[in-house]
Amino acid sequence: MNSKFYITLLLMTIVTYLIRVLPITLIRKEIKNKYIRSFLYYVPYVTLSVMTFPAIINATQSWISGTLALIAAIIVAWKKPNLFITAAVSCIVVFITELFI
Repeated sequence: MNSKFYITLLLMTIVTYLIRVLPITLIRKEIKNKYIRSFLYYVPYVTLSVMTFPAIINATQSWISGTLALIAAIIVAWKKPNLFITAAVSCIVVFITELFI
Protein backbone atom coordinates (compact mmCIF):
# COMPACT_ATOMS: atom_id res chain seq x y z
CA MET A 1 0.00 0.00 0.00
CA ASN A 2 1.15 3.49 -0.63
CA SER A 3 1.96 6.13 1.95
CA LYS A 4 -1.17 8.21 1.20
CA PHE A 5 -3.30 5.43 2.62
CA TYR A 6 -1.38 5.38 5.90
CA ILE A 7 -1.43 9.17 6.19
CA THR A 8 -5.19 9.19 5.61
CA LEU A 9 -5.66 6.41 8.15
CA LEU A 10 -3.56 8.27 10.71
CA LEU A 11 -5.51 11.50 10.20
CA MET A 12 -8.84 9.71 10.52
CA THR A 13 -7.64 8.04 13.71
CA ILE A 14 -6.54 11.35 15.21
CA VAL A 15 -9.79 13.11 14.33
CA THR A 16 -11.90 10.27 15.73
CA TYR A 17 -9.81 10.14 18.88
CA LEU A 18 -10.04 13.91 19.41
CA ILE A 19 -13.81 13.91 18.99
CA ARG A 20 -14.10 11.31 21.75
CA VAL A 21 -11.44 12.59 24.13
CA LEU A 22 -11.86 16.36 24.01
CA PRO A 23 -15.30 16.48 25.65
CA ILE A 24 -14.06 14.26 28.48
CA THR A 25 -10.98 16.37 29.11
CA LEU A 26 -12.50 19.84 28.60
CA ILE A 27 -15.83 19.46 30.38
CA ARG A 28 -15.22 18.55 34.00
CA LYS A 29 -18.29 20.07 35.65
CA GLU A 30 -21.88 18.94 35.39
CA ILE A 31 -23.71 20.55 32.48
CA LYS A 32 -26.51 22.69 33.91
CA ASN A 33 -27.82 24.31 30.74
CA LYS A 34 -31.16 22.64 30.03
CA TYR A 35 -30.89 23.10 26.26
CA ILE A 36 -27.47 21.43 26.04
CA ARG A 37 -28.63 18.62 28.36
CA SER A 38 -31.71 18.11 26.22
CA PHE A 39 -29.58 18.03 23.07
CA LEU A 40 -27.16 15.50 24.58
CA TYR A 41 -30.03 13.37 25.83
CA TYR A 42 -31.38 12.83 22.31
CA VAL A 43 -28.06 12.30 20.51
CA PRO A 44 -28.03 8.47 20.91
CA TYR A 45 -31.60 8.14 19.62
CA VAL A 46 -30.94 10.34 16.61
CA THR A 47 -27.70 8.51 15.82
CA LEU A 48 -29.43 5.13 15.98
CA SER A 49 -32.25 6.38 13.77
CA VAL A 50 -29.88 7.82 11.19
CA MET A 51 -27.95 4.56 11.00
CA THR A 52 -30.94 2.19 10.84
CA PHE A 53 -33.38 4.11 8.63
CA PRO A 54 -31.44 3.66 5.36
CA ALA A 55 -30.78 0.02 6.23
CA ILE A 56 -34.51 -0.61 6.68
CA ILE A 57 -35.32 0.83 3.27
CA ASN A 58 -32.45 -0.87 1.43
CA ALA A 59 -32.61 -4.30 3.12
CA THR A 60 -35.16 -5.70 0.69
CA GLN A 61 -35.19 -6.33 -3.05
CA SER A 62 -37.24 -3.20 -3.63
CA TRP A 63 -37.30 0.07 -1.71
CA ILE A 64 -41.09 -0.02 -1.96
CA SER A 65 -41.38 -3.14 0.17
CA GLY A 66 -38.94 -1.71 2.71
CA THR A 67 -40.93 1.50 2.93
CA LEU A 68 -44.23 -0.33 3.29
CA ALA A 69 -42.76 -2.55 5.99
CA LEU A 70 -41.45 0.51 7.83
CA ILE A 71 -44.87 2.17 7.70
CA ALA A 72 -46.56 -1.03 8.88
CA ALA A 73 -44.03 -1.40 11.70
CA ILE A 74 -44.62 2.17 12.87
CA ILE A 75 -48.40 1.67 12.90
CA VAL A 76 -48.23 -1.69 14.70
CA ALA A 77 -45.69 -0.45 17.22
CA TRP A 78 -47.84 2.59 17.92
CA LYS A 79 -50.99 0.51 18.48
CA LYS A 80 -49.47 -2.51 20.22
CA PRO A 81 -45.92 -2.03 21.55
CA ASN A 82 -44.74 -5.62 21.18
CA LEU A 83 -41.44 -6.17 19.41
CA PHE A 84 -42.22 -9.69 18.20
CA ILE A 85 -45.55 -8.72 16.66
CA THR A 86 -44.03 -5.62 15.07
CA ALA A 87 -41.18 -7.61 13.52
CA ALA A 88 -43.54 -10.35 12.35
CA VAL A 89 -45.90 -7.88 10.68
CA SER A 90 -42.96 -6.17 8.97
CA CYS A 91 -41.67 -9.49 7.63
CA ILE A 92 -45.12 -10.46 6.39
CA VAL A 93 -45.54 -7.09 4.64
CA VAL A 94 -42.17 -7.49 2.92
CA PHE A 95 -42.99 -11.05 1.88
CA ILE A 96 -46.38 -10.13 0.41
CA THR A 97 -45.06 -7.01 -1.27
CA GLU A 98 -42.14 -8.89 -2.83
CA LEU A 99 -44.57 -11.46 -4.27
CA PHE A 100 -46.39 -8.78 -6.23
CA ILE A 101 -43.49 -6.56 -7.25
